This record gives sequence, C-alpha cells and structure tokens, in this order.
Amino acid sequence: MLLSRVADAVYWISRYLERAEHTARLVDVAADLRLGRPATAGTGALERLYVSLGLKASDPAVPVNLLDALLDSTNRNSIASCVSSARENARQVREEISTDMWEQINALYLRVRHMWDDPALAGRTHYVSRSIIEGVHLFCGITDATMSHGEGWQYLQAGRFLERAEGTATLLDTFLGDDLENDVESPAAGRLPRAQARMPPPLDQADLVALLRSCSALEGYCRHYTADVRQERVIEFLLLNAEFPRSVRFSASRVEGALRALARHGGRSVGGRAERLSGRLRASLDYAQVDEVLSDDPHAYLAGVERQCVQIHAAVHQGYISYPIESALPA
Repeated sequence: MLLSRVADAVYWISRYLERAEHTARLVDVAADLRLGRPATAGTGALERLYVSLGLKASDPAVPVNLLDALLDSTNRNSIASCVSSARENARQVREEISTDMWEQINALYLRVRHMWDDPALAGRTHYVSRSIIEGVHLFCGITDATMSHGEGWQYLQAGRFLERAEGTATLLDTFLGDDLENDVESPAAGRLPRAQARMPPPLDQADLVALLRSCSALEGYCRHYTADVRQERVIEFLLLNAEFPRSVRFSASRVEGALRALARHGGRSVGGRAERLSGRLRASLDYAQVDEVLSDDPHAYLAGVERQCVQIHAAVHQGYISYPIESALPA
C-alpha cells in the first residue's frame, strides 16, 4: 500500500498533465478560428473557447494573447504552471516512477521553460500547443510501457480520467449552457474561471466542428456517424460514447475501474465511497439517452456530471490521502 504522500503526488501528476494537454488543444483550435478574421469578429465557438480558457474575447479593444494560457507562469492554471507542478510531484516520488517517465516529464518542463524565454515563439501558437500535446502523449505512452501496472499506476489512471471526464463535461457545458456569466470555478480541480462574456450565438455546423476538434474527436465522429455533423449526435458522441477515449462515459468507466483496483490494493473500506460514487456516475451515463438529456435541461445534466466529478475527487482525497490513521491500523 502506498504512503498517502506518494499517492497524492502520483494522482496529481496525471491530473496536471491532462489539464495541460486539454488546455493546449483548446488554444490550438482557438488560434485556428482566429485566422483570417478581424479582431472584432468571432464565431460562437471562438467565444466559447475563450470562455473555457478564462480569457476575454468580448472586448475588441483588448488583444488577447493565447500564449498567456499556455506559458504564463504567474497563472497557476496555465500550462506552464501545470507542467511545473506535475514535474515537482514527480520529483517527490522519483522512486515510484520509471526513469523514462522522469526523463520525459523533465524534458517537457525544460521545453516549456525554453518556449517562455524565446520571443520568436510569440506568433507560433500552433507549434507551442502541438509540442505540449505531443509531450504529454509521449509521457502517457511511456508510463503505460515502463511502469508496473500496480497501485501507483492506478492512481495515475484515476487522476487522468477524472480530469478528462470533468474537462469534457465542462467544455460541453460551455458550448451548450444557457448562461455563461453565472458559472463558478471548480473547487476540486481549480479550473480556469469563466470570463464574463456576452452570450454567443446558437451553434452552427462550424461551431460543432470546433467542439469536436477541441476534443480530438472529429475523425472519430465521422467514422461513427459519417460527416453529417448534428448537434444531438455531437453531444451523444462526446458524452455517451462507450468507446471514444475522450468521452465522458469512457472516462467515467476508467475512473471506476481504477478506483475498484485501488480498493483491492488498499484492503480498507474507507475508499469504498469513491468507488461507489464513480460507479454511480458510470451507471448514470451507461443508461442515459441523448434525447432525454436534450429535452430536459442539458446544462443541469452536465453541471450534475461536473458536480459528481468533484465529489469523487473529494472522496479519493478523503479515502486514500487524508484518511485518519486509525483506519489504516489492523483491527
């Protein structure tokens, strides 16, 4: 059984890196949407992406530097801060991860520092975001190939897919929510707060394509539904598809599997609440129907998914990290 300090650090390595990769993809898509458009113009998708990143797109007098969301080390939610925090957690548990994992996360950290110091990269948002995405993907592949798939690996899986489930649900909520001005920051994940912005226009096909691209889902969607992009199908694919690795349902299933494995490793009942909550979330997504979600209140449904992710995070922390010492002692 891992020490709670080690479990906490390993869990947050994957959460921070998943958040960095998610933000890099949003920045990459937002940069493409800005190409060929005047500063005062925008699409619903572009405004929603700015809102997701915590940036203001509604004020044309203030130019928005997308690289701030990537490399501003003074912002704790920037990619630079996330990568730095992930590396610091990896350094603290160097004995728990493989040498290849440490070398990759350290290389990614040094690459981000070099980008921050290089003024020539100011206009190369696509290059910067793709470098970060590829660096995180490489770390995930190295992890699966070189780390024993035991307790530490399960904490990595739980953190990665819980962050992914919440991130995808939040992005869907941003695109479909009725009120972008009254959102609150997630207390567990510490996400970027949504900027105060006017309500973007209704989604059109270009906006839906941008949403799919923000989740690396455009090709997967087209293979599943053909190139006929419809709003209800996009929501169903990103929310309820059981096979696409960035859907909320797929992520929730992986979280449940990881927490179930951790419960077996720990041999303590205190972690059972996290397992029950993750199973409840997974079951609700397994039996949900997209027409029911859309006919009722999609904003409330997605907010409920986000809330359940926060509850699972709190249960993981309480059950495996900040648990009372008495619960770990033999009976």
